[in-house]
Amino acid sequence: MSRTGMARVAGVVLAALCVTAGMAQNQPAAEEKRPRARDIGVAPGSLQPGMRNAITDVPGVRVGQVTLAEDQPDGTAIRTGVTAILPHSGNLFREKLAGAVHVFNAFGKLIGSTQVNELGQIETPIVLTNTLSVWDAAGGIAEWMLAQPGNEGVRSINPVVGETNDGYLNDIRGRHVKAEHVKRAIETATDGDVAEGSVGAGTGTVAFGWKGGIGTSSRLVPMKPQGFTVGVLVQSNFGGQLTIAGVPVWKSLQPPRERSATAERRNDADGSCMMVVATDAPLDARQLQRLAARAILGLARTGSTGSHGSGDFVIAFSVSNRYSSDPARFPPSAGIHLISGKVLEDDLSPLFQAAVEATEEAIYNSMLRATSVKGRDGNTAQAIPIEPLKALLSRRP
Repeated sequence: MSRTGMARVAGVVLAALCVTAGMAQNQPAAEEKRPRARDIGVAPGSLQPGMRNAITDVPGVRVGQVTLAEDQPDGTAIRTGVTAILPHSGNLFREKLAGAVHVFNAFGKLIGSTQVNELGQIETPIVLTNTLSVWDAAGGIAEWMLAQPGNEGVRSINPVVGETNDGYLNDIRGRHVKAEHVKRAIETATDGDVAEGSVGAGTGTVAFGWKGGIGTSSRLVPMKPQGFTVGVLVQSNFGGQLTIAGVPVWKSLQPPRERSATAERRNDADGSCMMVVATDAPLDARQLQRLAARAILGLARTGSTGSHGSGDFVIAFSVSNRYSSDPARFPPSAGIHLISGKVLEDDLSPLFQAAVEATEEAIYNSMLRATSVKGRDGNTAQAIPIEPLKALLSRRP
């Protein structure tokens, strides 16, 4: 091959690698990295964040994501994905966690919620995806759980799967999320930094008319004797009147209103928000229910109006309050054992504050980190413009 030909091939290979890398992060390769809230001076509340300012600041918590962003030959636009939250690295069925689900508005599909609230336990990874893929995602969780060593005799699994509807940008009726994507998200989960914005289950979501997505934040709670951490991850796909750090952004900065001829009509306040709250404070299920409810205050601070069509759910768990049925740890006759301490009711308020602050910031991060996405039928959700937003926020008291 000639030197020119070799150069041409090398250029094609390099371009392909750049495209692949860009798709993996769901960002164009040449696009400047978008900021998080603290990068533009937005730091809700008074508590300090953890090292990563993410749900993975809670010890043992891992997050894995699979992004599906593809244009098929027939013109189908796939803009969806999976976000998996793993509370610990062991066998979740054998070592369940105290958990709770708070329902603010039940316009949605949250698989597994009734058993979580009945028993106060979570026994699988928590998976977020799109509305019409929750059943496929649940099947993926069940397949993965049943295949884990020690689960050979298990005959019942309670997958926990939440969703928001990404049908404006995604070919949602195609149900493109498969069991393999769910298992990949679980198996690649890490306890490091969490990708935010137009990734995973947030690939096709829209918030306040702008591009929404996955966002996360954490707070350190200086309680005696050692202090605790509260971490939150959100999948933002809702509406209302966008307010950031108390500034009514919606009055001065509005998203474009262009829509394709085939885009269905809907109330701009509708949508959904999934919120996952993790803590290492040894809370029981009832206390976690109270903690989960406070995340809604963080949602409200961003300008959500809790509309009729907005399915808003909070899943909360404690990594320190575990129930073990592992025969290797206890004989079969011993049954289920609580292996934790306890937090008194009078000491819960700082944890409540942490959940509010982290939820608010996680929602901001989900939007600020999101990139613009063009999807189904040419519908586009624009990323909120950073410089005009910074100018607005600079005028706040």
